[in-house]
Parts: sequence; structure tokens; C-alpha cells
Amino acid sequence: MSIVDFFLHNAGIFYSFIFLIGLSIGSFLNVVIYRLPLMLDKDWKAQCRELLELKQQTEQVITLSKPASTCPKCQHKIRIWENIPLISYLFLKGKCSQCHTPISIQYPLVELLTAVLSLTVAIKFGVSWQTLFGLILTWSLVAMSVIDLQKLILPDDITLPVLWLGLLLSLFSIFVDPANSITGAIAGYMILWSVYQLFKLVTGKEGMGYGDFKLLALFGAWLGWEVLPLIIILSSASGAIIGIVMIVFKKHKRDIPIPFGPYLAIAGWITLIWGQQIMLWYLG
Repeated sequence: MSIVDFFLHNAGIFYSFIFLIGLSIGSFLNVVIYRLPLMLDKDWKAQCRELLELKQQTEQVITLSKPASTCPKCQHKIRIWENIPLISYLFLKGKCSQCHTPISIQYPLVELLTAVLSLTVAIKFGVSWQTLFGLILTWSLVAMSVIDLQKLILPDDITLPVLWLGLLLSLFSIFVDPANSITGAIAGYMILWSVYQLFKLVTGKEGMGYGDFKLLALFGAWLGWEVLPLIIILSSASGAIIGIVMIVFKKHKRDIPIPFGPYLAIAGWITLIWGQQIMLWYLG
């Protein structure tokens, strides 16, 4: 019996496996969320120095695997048993084992969120290729959303490979056919690019970043052009509601930009899981 057949006949084990994998991937995504912006910043500065013909500075090499994770305050090296997703946070009571500095709640939340979203994808698509690639898309969206919330950037290092993957999958009609995927990618980019240019022409300000164009193009490549209006409506509605709540209850200043990427990600993921049902309900 193959592993696929085993999972097909043991749904509970399959869902449990996906949940645990989601927790583990969530732990890795925390590393990506923290380190990728630092890696990009170092790379951008190095390119600027090279362009300006300035002397390159010797700095510590940062990758997703090096250096080893440490406490930001006391530099205590995180041991294996202190890095078990979710469990270690609860066992350590949310504090560093050495200096007792509070650990950001972001870490267990990202792990739990990734696990729950992964389980939802598995329940939706079952033991299939759609689940495998739906998980990859979901994990990428979690990383991009948190990075955008914190740094106001949607890294091309994640967005572009996932966009190209969506186009590649269309050759095998995993989610949509090639014509739908290519048209969706082009339309997704051009829709927000046009909105950006119109807003800039009218107000003289930039209303969004180019990363948002690429993210909507990504969803067009994965899910096709037909769902783009739904994604735009859902993202606009969620962005407006959450933005108003932040301004009213958290006293978020109106002149501080609010990233649009997380709302696009939320809308795109909802469309991945329930898009057909929503559109049938609306048309019905």
C-alpha cells in the first residue's frame, strides 16, 4: 500500500499529519519573516555601495539557516527542545529560558495559523495535487502577509517564484487551464497598475506598491481571471473594515500607510477555498 492509499483510507491520520506539518512549516516561516527582510536590506545596501563605488563593508552573513537562532537580548542559543512549534512556547511560558525576556506572541500565532490554514486546505481538496500546491500557496501567503504588515514590502523572492509556479501548474490544469492562467496573470497585474496610475494622476500620491500588482497577478495565474473581481471586492471590504477598526479603536493615525498585501492575501486564500461557492451563491 502506497502512502497515498494509506492516507486515502485513513483520513484522520492524514489530517493530523497535515496539521503537524503546518505547525513545523509555521516555525520555519517565522524564520523567513524575520530574516528575509534583513537579507534583502543587506543586499540592497551592497548594491548601492557597488553602484556608488563605495567600499563594501564586512558584515555578518545572514541566511535562512545561518547564524543559529538566538535570544535577541541575551544571545542565548536556542536549543532544539526550545524550538518545538507551539509546545516550546507553552512550556517556556512565553519567556527566554535564560534571561526570561518575553517571547513575541507572533511566533506561536504564526505556527498555529499556518497549521489551521493547512488543515483547511487538506479538508477542502483531500489527498490530491491540489492540496500539495494549495499548501505551498498558503504558506507563501502567510509569510508575505506578515512581512508586509511589519515592513511594508511584498518580497519578489517569494511573490515571483510562486507566480511562475501558478503558470507552470496550469500546464497540467491543477487549478485552471493555461489560457485562463496567463490571462489571469496579465489582468491581475494590469488592474491594480491602472488603479495605481489613476490614483497617482488624480492625487499626486502613490496609493499602493508594485508588490500588490504582482500579488494579484499571482492569484490570476493560480485561480484564473474570472475570480479577480471577487478577490478585489473581498480585499477591499476586509481592508476597509479592518482599517476603520484600527483607526477607531487602536487610534491608528490616518497618515500612516496600511499595507494592502495582507488583505489581498486573505481574499485570495478565501477564493481558493470557497470562491466557487461564493460566486454560485451570488449568481444564484
